[in-house]
Amino acid sequence: MKKFFDDFKKEIKFKTAGPGKKLTEESSAKAPAVQTVNQTKPRSAPNEGAQRAGAAALARIEQQHKPRPQTSQDAIRNQVKRELEAEAAMEHRNADVEASNDAVKAAESFSVSGVYFICPLTGEMLKKSERESCIKEAILLRFSENPVEASVMMIHTFNKDKEKVKVAVDIISKYIDNICKNPTEEKYRKIKVSNKIFQEKVSVIEGSREFLQALGFESVALPVDGQEDTEEFFVLAEQDAAALEQLKEKKEQLQNGQPVRAKLDHQVQAFRPSQHAARFDLPPDFYNLTAEELKREQQMKSEVVERNAMLRTKAMREKDEQRERRKYNYALLRVRLPDGNILQGTFFAWDKVAVLYQFVRDSLENGWQPFELIGPGSQKLKDEDVAINECNLVPTALLTFSWDAAVQADIAAAGGQSNPVLKPELLKNLKILS
Repeated sequence: MKKFFDDFKKEIKFKTAGPGKKLTEESSAKAPAVQTVNQTKPRSAPNEGAQRAGAAALARIEQQHKPRPQTSQDAIRNQVKRELEAEAAMEHRNADVEASNDAVKAAESFSVSGVYFICPLTGEMLKKSERESCIKEAILLRFSENPVEASVMMIHTFNKDKEKVKVAVDIISKYIDNICKNPTEEKYRKIKVSNKIFQEKVSVIEGSREFLQALGFESVALPVDGQEDTEEFFVLAEQDAAALEQLKEKKEQLQNGQPVRAKLDHQVQAFRPSQHAARFDLPPDFYNLTAEELKREQQMKSEVVERNAMLRTKAMREKDEQRERRKYNYALLRVRLPDGNILQGTFFAWDKVAVLYQFVRDSLENGWQPFELIGPGSQKLKDEDVAINECNLVPTALLTFSWDAAVQADIAAAGGQSNPVLKPELLKNLKILS
């Protein structure tokens, strides 16, 4: 192939080289002299062949700048391409719908859809993952209404290290005490921002600067003795007696501040009598484990039977129980009532038994009547100061409700009628356990 192209190039070069010469011709023969005259020869009009060639060349040039007209094959290709893209988009939408349907079915199969909270500042119901962002936003919005209250919330809520918060609060309280004791001395109303204690103990606490500004401190650049450059200070104007009293009140507000935490929604639900009352299926929110750890737990379930069959000491059993408790942050509890209906609620694993009793009492039509709750294995929950997870009620348990026998006997002797156990609003929305 290479030889073919080389020969082809040589042939073209030979044809364009011009007329040849005989070897016998004298090399000294000179070409006839060309007369150099200024007059130009009149240009003749192009013949018909030249016109056709020019028109063809012009058409080629214009064709380079115009889109090539689509042929029937191009149209077919484009149509097929559009159909394939449409099919791919439809498959993608169907996959999304199927995934959504699977998620809905999975949520419906759980005993409860998840763990939910209520924001104490807005009353909004939140998912587990939305708690911190919602509370943070609500606190920041409070600055326009009450900057002191908002900054106190900020200090106690945004900083997780309680010990560091306490140190910062003590230092700020000392600033205020010095100002109130020496209201006319300017040095106590100035805080050097670059001061080591302020930098390491106060400034690192989120919300501390905002609290000082809410007290009336302003950021000012002031000269420092022995330095050419100025430095930043927080400066408070001299305060009158009434303002000093307000400073003391704000100091107490800072010292008594508490973290703002979302309140767990018990998600109270009532169900009709069911043979499935002891069957639970928890969503991942209840576990204090990652998805991979949950899979590992499923694989280790078979080992539990073998371990329970072994002879173990009390210390070994207690150690296993403590390990089991740490897996869960929440507990889903059901209470079987005397009429057969079932009351269900979600609790923190470390909630006291008193919280459980109050939850049940708030759901009863006659909450004033004494009652008791009995756990699995006929365990009577009498000590209300014990945590739920210490009573082996985590992550799930079916409890039995029992009225106080003596009170019931007195009611019957007085001719009292038995009223519905649950409140009307719960009876109205009874559900069925699947």
